[in-house]
Amino acid sequence: MCRLFGYVTDAPHSVADLLGDEGLAAFTSLTAVHSDGWGMAWQTPEGTRCSSSPRSADIDETYRMLVEEPLSHAGLVHLRWATGGIDVGPRNTHPFLEDGAAFAHNGHVSPIAELEALLTPETRAKLRGDTDSERYFHFVHQSVEEHGDEAEGVTRALATLIKKFPRCSLNALMLTPTHMFAIHINSRADSPMRALRAMFDDEDDIPPRHTTEYFAMDYRESDAGLEIVSSGLDQPGWTPVPEDTAVMVDLSTREITRLDPIATLDVDDS
Repeated sequence: MCRLFGYVTDAPHSVADLLGDEGLAAFTSLTAVHSDGWGMAWQTPEGTRCSSSPRSADIDETYRMLVEEPLSHAGLVHLRWATGGIDVGPRNTHPFLEDGAAFAHNGHVSPIAELEALLTPETRAKLRGDTDSERYFHFVHQSVEEHGDEAEGVTRALATLIKKFPRCSLNALMLTPTHMFAIHINSRADSPMRALRAMFDDEDDIPPRHTTEYFAMDYRESDAGLEIVSSGLDQPGWTPVPEDTAVMVDLSTREITRLDPIATLDVDDS
């Protein structure tokens, strides 16, 4: 379970410029919980670039350097809180990358064996780590390849996952050469309140909204573009993302298209 930040803007911007000094400090301070690694992905004319580390972002100079650089007009950042029992190491650190698509997840899909069972043998052979998140990503990518269309593939994959894992959080950002997908599907997922309270002597020290809206996501739009972030910043100017929402943002035009996996699920079941 993790924190996410993504952006699609009119020109290359740094994460620091977009969030501002206070916002970046607040986001990075979420390593008080999410200290099991960090990762970034961004689009360039040469393709999708990624950098990640299993070190905590607040002590990693590479993280500090990259968030200060205007890397791209589209990118994402991930701070990891590893699910209990899953290794903290490079192979399990988000984002995951395949065929120019980068993916970062905030949640847990279980049982992992049932998720992996959705993968074809060819897709299963691409797995490198132990996480449900990597398997979630490869199932989405597999669906995109099957349908030959990003929007259709993502929508169909989400419909299947909602049906099979209704109490899991599917919150995620996926960056492809042409689109950013922002997924906020978690309305029946249980927040990790017990684990959070076990980490702090004083509940007031837990990051904002973590015990009440752990899986919430917010967005803000400006002349420069669109930003989306997990709960925890506690700053004005952000609007809550509606429950069980998935959108596709065109990287060139910044046009937002809403996906509807719930409706797809209803059609498939009819």
